[in-house]
Amino acid sequence: MVDTAAPARAWRSAARKRAGTPRGKGAAGRARLRLWLGIGTLVALVLGAILLPWLGGLDESLVDYRAIRLAPSLEHPFGTDGGGRDLLLRTFAGLRVSLLVAALCAVLSTVLGVLVGGLSGLVGGWTDRLLMRLVDTVNAVPHLLLGIVIVALYRGSLTAVVASIALTHWTTVARIVRAEVLSLRQRPFVDAAVSGGSSRWRVLRRHLLPAVVPQAAVSAVLLLPHAVWHETALSFLGLGLPPHLASIGNILTEGRQAVLLGAWWIVALPSVVLVVATLAVSGVAAVWRDRLVPRRRSELAL
Repeated sequence: MVDTAAPARAWRSAARKRAGTPRGKGAAGRARLRLWLGIGTLVALVLGAILLPWLGGLDESLVDYRAIRLAPSLEHPFGTDGGGRDLLLRTFAGLRVSLLVAALCAVLSTVLGVLVGGLSGLVGGWTDRLLMRLVDTVNAVPHLLLGIVIVALYRGSLTAVVASIALTHWTTVARIVRAEVLSLRQRPFVDAAVSGGSSRWRVLRRHLLPAVVPQAAVSAVLLLPHAVWHETALSFLGLGLPPHLASIGNILTEGRQAVLLGAWWIVALPSVVLVVATLAVSGVAAVWRDRLVPRRRSELAL
């Protein structure tokens, strides 16, 4: 009698052996290193943005016309800008504002995307088609262009900046949540809940939404770098936050003319901080996504 299960057992055994190879351990070690490096970088940047002005005992908006455009030194590690303000303090103060705006935008976009995606996947029919056409319409318009239109109506308003980013970045979350809800609707526990007399809203609240929370959380973290760059771009164009409020975009706007005078550090060093913060968030989000959603990885790519 032929053992038909032998090939399957051999394949699973080979997969388990590959998981224990140095290659697999090396990949897991690199993922852990990337995660902790990203977390450490983020913690350092956030603590610097919160505590640096207090520990330095200086005001990032303090103007000193005797120290205009000083090159980086021990006294001013990032140099000074066109108003004689310490660029290190101003950069971290701007990073604090940019991260706060990005966090608000990510939360609002995620909540809106979860509501639209959950409703679309659960109800289906014409509601699903209508909401998906709305998603397609928003995606058809360039996000930066639509954000400029919204911000231009309420120029210099923090609320307008947050709304312009949140209202243009929820569509990806909605598609992810809709796909997850459509998949979960076919599961036996959902059929059991419906057979037991549960309404659609109870099924959504008690069974579907808790299952899509990990996906939504990863999407929110992945939105952070995008929101930071979007806010920076709006401020750089002069349509974002008020000029007196420190942000990375405002710093770059003030420094673009100073580059022609040789003050390269006014643009270069804040840009480096922005890129480091973006890479740290992206690295943490990528590792977190792979751990929460392991089906995204190949079973043999260990």
